[in-house]
Amino acid sequence: MTDLLKKDLMYLKGVGPKRAELFYKQNIRTFEELLTLFPRRYLDKTAIKSIASLREGDMATVVGEVRHVQFFGKDWKSQRFTAQLWDKTGRIDLIWFQGAPYISKIIKEGDALAAFGKVGMFNGRPQLTHPDIDKLTESKQEDGDSDQQPNDFQLFNTGKIIALYPTSDAMKRSGLNTRTVRKIMRSLVEQVTPFITENLPPAILEQENLMSLADAYREIHFPSSKETLAQARYRLKWTELFYMQLLFALRKQQTAMHVKATSFEKVGDYTHRLYQMLPYEMTNAQKRVIKEIRADMKSGSQMNRLVQGDVGSGKTLVAIFSMMIALDNHAQCAFMAPTEILATQHYLTLKKFLEPLNVKIALLVGQQRKKLREEILSAIASGETQIVVGTHALIEDKVEFKNLGLAVIDEQHRFGVMQRKALQDKATNPHILLMTATPIPRTLTMTQYGDLDVSIIDEMPKNRKPIITYLRHESEREEVLEKIKEEIRKGRQAYIVYPLVEESEKVDLAAAVESYENLKNNVFDECRVGLIHGKMLPYEKEEEMEMFRTGKSRVLVGTTVIEVGVDVPNATIIMIEHAERFGLAQLHQLRGRVGRGSEQSYCYLVYSGRLSPDAKERLQAMEQSNDGFYISEVDARLRGAGNILGTEQSGNISDLKIANPSEDVEVLQSAKEAAFNLVKSDPQLRKPEHQVVREYYLNHYHERFGLADVG
Repeated sequence: MTDLLKKDLMYLKGVGPKRAELFYKQNIRTFEELLTLFPRRYLDKTAIKSIASLREGDMATVVGEVRHVQFFGKDWKSQRFTAQLWDKTGRIDLIWFQGAPYISKIIKEGDALAAFGKVGMFNGRPQLTHPDIDKLTESKQEDGDSDQQPNDFQLFNTGKIIALYPTSDAMKRSGLNTRTVRKIMRSLVEQVTPFITENLPPAILEQENLMSLADAYREIHFPSSKETLAQARYRLKWTELFYMQLLFALRKQQTAMHVKATSFEKVGDYTHRLYQMLPYEMTNAQKRVIKEIRADMKSGSQMNRLVQGDVGSGKTLVAIFSMMIALDNHAQCAFMAPTEILATQHYLTLKKFLEPLNVKIALLVGQQRKKLREEILSAIASGETQIVVGTHALIEDKVEFKNLGLAVIDEQHRFGVMQRKALQDKATNPHILLMTATPIPRTLTMTQYGDLDVSIIDEMPKNRKPIITYLRHESEREEVLEKIKEEIRKGRQAYIVYPLVEESEKVDLAAAVESYENLKNNVFDECRVGLIHGKMLPYEKEEEMEMFRTGKSRVLVGTTVIEVGVDVPNATIIMIEHAERFGLAQLHQLRGRVGRGSEQSYCYLVYSGRLSPDAKERLQAMEQSNDGFYISEVDARLRGAGNILGTEQSGNISDLKIANPSEDVEVLQSAKEAAFNLVKSDPQLRKPEHQVVREYYLNHYHERFGLADVG
């Protein structure tokens, strides 16, 4: 069976070398990889809406005949293509602005079409803009296949559930459309399903009431009914999530058994004196998390813990207490942050707390004078420096520790896996504390950090008031600037943030600097206005930050370099320009720059033009909620789950072929429990009844294991 599934796709009936090349470009090379090209959706007669029944805002599939098409515009900026789609109850207009010339070549009058999208209304008539479409009839010329199989429209009219497959533009242009893919898939399923062997033991199949693997593959591609399709989807999702969780369960088991670390037995003077010096009472959540960290560091196994908490929840203090436990046990600590501004902020915070305790702290960042840098490196190597705060400069070869016992990595998602691993490699199994102020949805915690222990600081300091957030169109900017002036007259400070993205960095930066000049000279001419952006030299940025920290600047204009780590309790208002261009997590981080004192704070999200549905949902989520965990759930749903096991951090690349952790929460929970229970009962998967799991895991997941241990 394995040999058949590993066979090159070009040898499958209906493919051949030319079509195989198109599949290769989609990373589909073997029979097995094609088998897991799952339908993107299904055409089910019972789920089709009549055109007359459509309401604005519906997500709907309609099926009908194209009766009129029209292409407008010579200039690419003004081009559009429209098609009228009719069913027995009425007409809907389909409209394309992007790719209009290409669409105009593939949609013709007389075509039977299925269209899916969000319904809008124009002059009382329903319309779909840039709908997802599938042609249900093909001419022989387009089809490229002369067999007498019924077309999709005929199948649809007999009540079948028809699978619709994802195809690239290049595939469509070469005649490899969804219908042709389905014919090829029919050939594949008939050839391989008789030989598919199970990848789960009988006990789990029975306990979880799962369909057989062969039946699941047959039904996912060619459903007999809605019920069997649902069972097939559940089986394949469950299996995919089970093996992902098995990887984490094995990883965690291996770490506990084999990765030993220094046991920090003592809680001594440093920890006790810090606690006595605190000017305020810690929250119960902070105390709970410190206890969890203390237990980890005492256990003798390497700590791998992720601490997540919303902006301003007090993660830094938790990290400081963790470092004091390490110092009480004569170990050094490293504290790595993603930017020089954030590293400097942490350095100043640590100095404020720890200088009275005579703790020796150093700051190591990229652009320091050679002599100063050599002095710092020497003090780290000798052990004189107890805590080193820095950027990725900490992982350079020249940095040597005498006795690194704890590595704290802040905003850990901003570092690549290899950078985090390089810091761990500075000692033999130091304890690892990862921190993030970007709350991670529960499902992502289970998928991306399944082998880590997770602590959540879910309580804010008592004097913090929720930040009031307003959504404003750019036409209302004057009103927002007036509100900022009001806050400044009360003695407060303000941030004004501009977007900066790689594709248009020069233009964005020029616009930000121009706006700064206007604000400085014409709007806030009675106070000092600072400017900070990524192109400035480190000392220039630090000077501007110091002016703002000390209150000499009342307004700080900046790009997203102020996203994390800038802590000025007197800043009570932030205006984010072109808010529609920011991601949700970034908006939430930026908002967290205010509301750090006891005064009421405000966030104004200023947008331009008309908002896309996604942008509208993002900005409304910000307006409605201060809860970072709610916002992260919305963000995950809008962006996708991200690459779970590899080195990439993007939101739209995923290891998962069919499961979606954001939606399949119950499936994920069930699969996780089964995987962790299995490893608990059989840590090496050596029992005969688990041989099938061991073999499948080794064949499909083992090679990904290398980087999954880094968090």
